Amino acid sequence: MRKNKAMIFWFCLPALLSLVIMFVYPVCRTVVMSFFQVESVTATTADWSFYGLGNYFKIFGSASFMTSMRNMLLIWIVGGVFTLLLAMLMAVVVTSGIRGKKFFRAAIYMPNIISAVALATMWIQYIFQYDYGLLNTIVQLFGGDKVKWLGTDLKFWAMTGSFIFGSVGYYMLIYISGIEGIPQDLYEAATIDGAGKGRQFFDITLPLLKGVIKTSITFWSINTTTFFLWTKMFSPIDTESSTIVPVIYLYDMVFGGKGITQRDAGAGAAVGVVLTLIIIAVYLITERLFKGSDLEY
Repeated sequence: MRKNKAMIFWFCLPALLSLVIMFVYPVCRTVVMSFFQVESVTATTADWSFYGLGNYFKIFGSASFMTSMRNMLLIWIVGGVFTLLLAMLMAVVVTSGIRGKKFFRAAIYMPNIISAVALATMWIQYIFQYDYGLLNTIVQLFGGDKVKWLGTDLKFWAMTGSFIFGSVGYYMLIYISGIEGIPQDLYEAATIDGAGKGRQFFDITLPLLKGVIKTSITFWSINTTTFFLWTKMFSPIDTESSTIVPVIYLYDMVFGGKGITQRDAGAGAAVGVVLTLIIIAVYLITERLFKGSDLEY
């Protein structure tokens, strides 16, 4: 028995060391760094200068950071509502017994197979392009004037819409997995009792998908707080107020960017801590709101 325990320990040791080195240590170092003035992310601890909550006051006193937080909140709320509702609708339709179920499932999920860089490029070059883009072609067919979809006023919504398009299929599959896990006997009994499809959805499907909805909201929150690539694709040269998000602000603070004359890894670490706390808060709130679900995903 003792020999088996020793073998289990030695087998688990590489995974534990990897977890500590690649996850636990960086997290702890980032939290500690957020309370110090640190110019470079590679600076030794001897070069750190204790700053207390100064980094947090600095970022929350920054107009760029507050703009980035507002943009992230809009993406989380507006994008989340559209993405999760569309994903739910498509999941219900696909699992309703329609013909070509596999085709529709694959077609809706396909944007997730394509590289995000390629997907963003497609939207920028072929959908939103001012001279020959698809949207302006449609607008002109109906007698309208061309619209600058990538102008300052609409760029944020163009970026958000593209992100939603690329995200719906992923969450649809999560909902499909949850719906297919619901016993069919419940639907058969409801049909016998005279309940229509709408009544079945609100009385059976939705209540039994609480765990899946909770998971989807948590995943969406993580995707929103780590929103980086789409911003870089829509603002590839300089960081713009219309597309900036906290992760971009963090990147500019640590590695330098537009309007930043001095790098500040300590402030960047503070941004990372704030985003982590936001995700934890969202998770705890959804845990309380969707407590007592029958189906856990």
